[in-house]
Amino acid sequence: MRRAPGLATDLVAGVTTFMTMAYIVVVNPAILATEGTGMAYSGVLTATVLLAFSMTLLMGLYARLPFGVAPGMGLNAFFAFSLVLGQKIPWPEALGIIFWAGVLFLVLSITNVRVGLANALPKGLRSASAVGIGLFLAFIGLRNAGLVAADPVTFVKLGHLDGKVVLALVGLAFTAWLHGRKNPFAFLAGIALVTALAVAFGYAQPPKDWVSPPDLSSVLFKLDVMGALKLAYLPAILAVVFTDLFDSLSTFVGVATAADMLDEHGEPRNIKQGLIVDAVATAAAGLLGTSSGTAYIESVAGIEAGGRDGRSAVVTALCFLPCLFLAPLAGFVPGYATAPVLILVGALMFRAIGGMDFGKVEDALPQFLVIILIPLTFSITRGLLFGFIAHAVLYTLRGRAREIKPTMWAISLVSVGLLVLER
Repeated sequence: MRRAPGLATDLVAGVTTFMTMAYIVVVNPAILATEGTGMAYSGVLTATVLLAFSMTLLMGLYARLPFGVAPGMGLNAFFAFSLVLGQKIPWPEALGIIFWAGVLFLVLSITNVRVGLANALPKGLRSASAVGIGLFLAFIGLRNAGLVAADPVTFVKLGHLDGKVVLALVGLAFTAWLHGRKNPFAFLAGIALVTALAVAFGYAQPPKDWVSPPDLSSVLFKLDVMGALKLAYLPAILAVVFTDLFDSLSTFVGVATAADMLDEHGEPRNIKQGLIVDAVATAAAGLLGTSSGTAYIESVAGIEAGGRDGRSAVVTALCFLPCLFLAPLAGFVPGYATAPVLILVGALMFRAIGGMDFGKVEDALPQFLVIILIPLTFSITRGLLFGFIAHAVLYTLRGRAREIKPTMWAISLVSVGLLVLER
């Protein structure tokens, strides 16, 4: 029987979790405030910190689990590049989409429908979504680093290999090296190294002011709740639902199993409460002015450091508060300094391909469509919808229709309707 950790252990575990996920304070505003979205960097940074603080605190006090919560990687790229820049949805309406997705999350989590939906989806498609999102993030990172660039003939090409690209590659190598050594500072250290080198070589200038009051006016409560209820936005809402569904369940189940945080029935401890917090985090994200919040897989670092219950999550939450005043410091970090994080996170998500079965065409093609269409269409939505439909069609053609669960049939039919609505 495990002994309950002491206060010192909770402090170490909580700070460790914070250090492994603190990069989101810089990376999330860099993605959401990308040129063309219209969102203010300082406002998104404030929203990111407020969400991470409040929802991690709720995770600790209500769910009593040692998980940090913050805007999820992948969904922030979906928000900025698919919804706002790709589909030209005004960012207040996009925040409304996040809010309504969170409301739907909450209903599904309270009624246990959420777990049922997840169980209905084939494991291969769930893994394919992780791989596709990983490619999506890596592509954005390669673009931000300048390693790939647009081309009117070949669509993309090798970018101009200037000093900034070299700095990004140095940062990628350094970050990967630290991550391989299981250093909890890997992402932050990589961002700091590239930023410092950029200043040293004259590519970036330090800010005049290092601290500033939080920006509580530019994005906070600026969501358009009613504008997000357009029928054409339903595919995007459901895409957020499905993506966060896989993300949160895989995090809770995977980490709990690996860390032996299971109840007497062999199920992850307090998983329903954790899913409810995850759902509230998505709705709250829309209110605060950022993309969906979710439990972070990086929390496993704090769990390995001894954090076994909600007390370490409370420590993690408190660590985020000083970040409210660091917007100028975070704002001068160049895009090619955060690019290595996106590339490495993409590579880590790509590992899910190892558990996929490509032996039969009815399994291989739907999985492949999800993986390839997410980055090529710049849309998680379209990749998932085509994958769901292809799964039902090919299993039927191969005489395996009886193997498709009724819930999966419903999801596939809804997917057809959503694609029609989108047009």
